[in-house]
Amino acid sequence: MGLNQEINRRRTFAIISHPDAGKTTLTEKLLLYGGAIQVAGAVKSNKIKKTATSDWMEIERQRGISVATSVMGFDYNDLKINILDTPGHQDFAEDTFRTLTAVDSVIVVIDVAKGVEPQTEKLVKVCRMRKTPIIVFINKLDRPGKDGFELLDEIEQKLDLKVTPLSWPINMGPKFKGVYNIFDRSLYLFEPNKQHIEEGVAFNDVNHPDLPKLIGDDAATLREELHLVEGVYPAFNREDYLTGEICPVFFGSALNNFGVKELLDCFIRIAPTPIGRDTEERHVDPQEDAFSGFVFKIHANMDPNHRDRIAFVRIVSGVFERNKPYHHVRLNRKLKFSNPTAFMAQKKSVVDEAFPGDIIGLYDAGNFKIGDTLTEGELLHYKGIPSFSPELFRYVENADPMKSKQLAKGLDQLMDEGVAQLFTGKATGRKIIGTVGALQFEVIQYRLLHEYSASCRYEPITLYKTAWITSNNKAMIEDFKARKASFLALDKEGRDVFLADSPYSLQVAMEKYPDIKFHFTSEF
Repeated sequence: MGLNQEINRRRTFAIISHPDAGKTTLTEKLLLYGGAIQVAGAVKSNKIKKTATSDWMEIERQRGISVATSVMGFDYNDLKINILDTPGHQDFAEDTFRTLTAVDSVIVVIDVAKGVEPQTEKLVKVCRMRKTPIIVFINKLDRPGKDGFELLDEIEQKLDLKVTPLSWPINMGPKFKGVYNIFDRSLYLFEPNKQHIEEGVAFNDVNHPDLPKLIGDDAATLREELHLVEGVYPAFNREDYLTGEICPVFFGSALNNFGVKELLDCFIRIAPTPIGRDTEERHVDPQEDAFSGFVFKIHANMDPNHRDRIAFVRIVSGVFERNKPYHHVRLNRKLKFSNPTAFMAQKKSVVDEAFPGDIIGLYDAGNFKIGDTLTEGELLHYKGIPSFSPELFRYVENADPMKSKQLAKGLDQLMDEGVAQLFTGKATGRKIIGTVGALQFEVIQYRLLHEYSASCRYEPITLYKTAWITSNNKAMIEDFKARKASFLALDKEGRDVFLADSPYSLQVAMEKYPDIKFHFTSEF
């Protein structure tokens, strides 16, 4: 099979949502349809990997939450599907943000009872920034929840998405009868069964007199609502979906295997094949012969016996081949990989070759940082791996002066992994750790002690937000640095960062220095 055919048979996407909306359940049911697992429940153990538990996973075990993106690949209808199931917990949102750089489209899961939740808003905002195609799956229709039109209004207002329903529910909660698939004009009747796969009934005309025989009194309501849907929402257009202009919506119940097959069947027909990526130098197309890819995630200690780190690489162009030397652009040296791995939940298998859209794991002895590029020799730097302005801050102090080297090494490596961000005060030289969630401080302290034999303690600091600062107005930025010397720090890359202690001080600084740009992501 040629490179073009391999590219065209791939679909790489992430599933994102607020915690408990049913993300992992939906992932599992997609795997069930793809024949990748034989029985529901087989992926649950991925949350606490019994065979590859790292020390940090003990925190995960205690909390019962997923803290790392899982990668799963399977074949369905002659297509290769790559799913990235992301952490829902907001303390690990940055892992999800970076994962979004490695996918070509996204499925957003929304709980029918809770509607659009804050974490979903944040994640969709990142997708919109990138014009990533989005499909919404409204889950748990077998439970009482919000009205379908109310949910669509909420999605449009809170997520700023223009929606077009491709399926429509027939009632909900205890009276839930099924869904009408607008996309392929068929009716799916609901039977609560967590293991079986439901079959659809072809039903081109909802005005057909046989409809009440199937769904009773709900036939009239369904006809009315479908008429309203047709009048209010735009007709589906694949080009608009691919450019992020419209967002298809499906309804179902992942736990009961309901609505998942329509979602998957529609997804593989409309979702984008692997797309190119921009580098600082040029745009790279997947069809190019020369291999290139970038590291979007590093996961340490997947196997505590070997203290291994695995770098997750998204292949952008060409064919990746095992044991072939590739150029590590940042280090300017050649590296060979004898056991690159593909993933299926917690199982890893060695691959001989991989194609654009695929995610592979490379064993890493400390050579990789997030954002690194591998090529066949061309100097390329992929753009768009973001670091967000943290929301919580602590001073980090060495609790054992005899272990200062270990602490420095540990902090350096954990920051490479993207666990948090490290800032050094310009005036004081004190180290400040910034995270997006409180749980990360515990993770860092635990890992420093158990992996680097370094103990640290935290001290409080009053900080509202950090902003990277740039300006073409040299006099203004010099004046800003002189006046705000005690509120300036350097990040790990040596870039200037303003430490705002309150919303007011940030607002005043932005108004007083109009020629200075305040960036809240480091992707600029």
